Amino acid sequence: MTDKQAERQKKILEIIAEEGCAGVAKLAELMGVSKVTLRSDLDRLEEKGIIRHEKGHVYPGSSDDINNRLTYHYAAKRKIAHRASELVSDGEAVMIESGSCCAILAEELTVNKREVRIITNSAFIAAYIRRLPRAKIVLLGGDYQNDAQVMVGPITRQCAQGFTVDKLFIGTDGFSENGFTGNDHLRAETVQCMALQAREVVILTESEKFSKQGLVPLLPLSKIGSVFTDNLIPPEKEAFLTGHGIKVYKIEI
Repeated sequence: MTDKQAERQKKILEIIAEEGCAGVAKLAELMGVSKVTLRSDLDRLEEKGIIRHEKGHVYPGSSDDINNRLTYHYAAKRKIAHRASELVSDGEAVMIESGSCCAILAEELTVNKREVRIITNSAFIAAYIRRLPRAKIVLLGGDYQNDAQVMVGPITRQCAQGFTVDKLFIGTDGFSENGFTGNDHLRAETVQCMALQAREVVILTESEKFSKQGLVPLLPLSKIGSVFTDNLIPPEKEAFLTGHGIKVYKIEI
């Protein structure tokens, strides 16, 4: 993908996230390209499940699942994922849990690194990068959660125990003084098991998650090595993290 294509696709997602729906003719006009050129961009986004293209209009991929979350603050998520990808070396194996930032990270690693093997419990991530020529994916088995498109449960945890990696990348639903939090106890249990198989856990999240609190504990602060977020993270939350020995990487948005 060229830089111009990537920039157009980013703008398309920003427009759809803001307006909920956009006409193809209007998008072509805003992008300054022909409808033929625009359709090639739409086809790529639709293949990934991020959008739906129906009767001359473009919509988010779903009203409820991870496809829709990808369009929300897409540009910021792309910057966070790109910066986090710098932690990974060619030839490395990493674990990646589900989440919109994590899906974009998987794409970044597949496109910009060589021979990176991605071990994930996310069927969405596996599908999201499957057409990329250098994609190397190990999909953990388990009970399938439809909306999040992830594998959870005892089978997933048993599968994860068969791997040892340097880094596990995860997202988060919220934050508290005791650590990061999630909204699903089965996913939280899976993350906790995956974390046992990694030397370092890396959080990828937008700063707004620091003002929310999930329903269940995800991981304590002692398990987290670094956090990649945007520069709108509240200063007191950043100081709290660094005070616990966690590296905080802030991306300008």
